[in-house]
Amino acid sequence: MTENCPDNRPVGVFDSGLGGLTAIRSLLRILPEEDLIYFGDTARVPYGNRAPETILQYARQDVRFLRSFRLKAIVIACGTISTTSLDTLQAENPDLPFVGVVEPACRRAAAVTKRKRVGIIATRASIRSGAYESALRRIDPEITVFGEPCPLFVPLVENGRFRPGDIVIETVAREYLAPLLQNDIDALILGCTHYPLLQEVIADICGPSVELVSAGEESAYELKRLLKARRMRGDPEHAGETRFYVSDRTEDFENTASIFLREDLRHAARRVDIEQY
Repeated sequence: MTENCPDNRPVGVFDSGLGGLTAIRSLLRILPEEDLIYFGDTARVPYGNRAPETILQYARQDVRFLRSFRLKAIVIACGTISTTSLDTLQAENPDLPFVGVVEPACRRAAAVTKRKRVGIIATRASIRSGAYESALRRIDPEITVFGEPCPLFVPLVENGRFRPGDIVIETVAREYLAPLLQNDIDALILGCTHYPLLQEVIADICGPSVELVSAGEESAYELKRLLKARRMRGDPEHAGETRFYVSDRTEDFENTASIFLREDLRHAARRVDIEQY
């Protein structure tokens, strides 16, 4: 594509459930001209406690569904898949660029930390993979990394427990964050795209001395850089549209998505039998 010939093919975005909506919200702000197709695997959430081979199997099905559309790129709006399966998915789909959440978030965290003490909260699979830690140390070997798996965050978010004042999520968050704060971190990577839904809760606990880095938001900026570099940006005069697909009940997804994206998304999502892919 040339600068005078916009590429109006859509961008695919997928996650294990609701978490990818944090990437969608950022994409709508940063790339408003782009059409988006979102798939949330709500029938099989969470991915983070599953074996790597199961995660890869699910991710392949998610990608096969998205490839039923004529896409120009895919955003893996899932920390678990980004840390365990991104390289394999890219190798299996060499004609389609993928953007994950790990490298962009790590670059941002390395840029904002002053004491070079960075915390990471993510799913068990992401922490176990060591991907965030490896990426940070490639960027700056002097950074000390502290990781903390937070297995209860995703199911709590999926059940609507993400608002400040909710005693359940606040209690769980304080327990997870305590060891990181004891290690005097000054930057915290929200390494699962569900976690920015908890941003207010996490920010209240961490205080103003800890800079929060949203993996979903940084992946949106990374996609913008990629599309510009490859001359694949959409028509700037075009108002992008987003289509939503899920693998379980649409109503629950639509209710939470409406709250988070601040628009009425009732009857906006379609259910997909992901096992067919």
